[in-house]
Amino acid sequence: PKALSYHEKALAIRQQSLPSNHPDLGASYNNIGVVYEYMGDYSKAHLFYERAVQNGQQSLPTNHPHLQQWRKNLEDMKKKL
Repeated sequence: PKALSYHEKALAIRQQSLPSNHPDLGASYNNIGVVYEYMGDYSKAHLFYERAVQNGQQSLPTNHPHLQQWRKNLEDMKKKL
């Protein structure tokens, strides 16, 4: 799907231009996870949600809304696996 391609391109650009612990990378990982979830590829969605949470734990305060959402996405995905 086009959405996946666009999010992968955005991730590649962010990986080249930002430090590895920048929260925008976490946002990209989460976005890719969302696409995989909608595609029904739960194992890949789980992988990208894990990456988003790992990134957020390094780059955001514990109570940050993005990190909270990424954790929720990961927990919800674990229930689908």
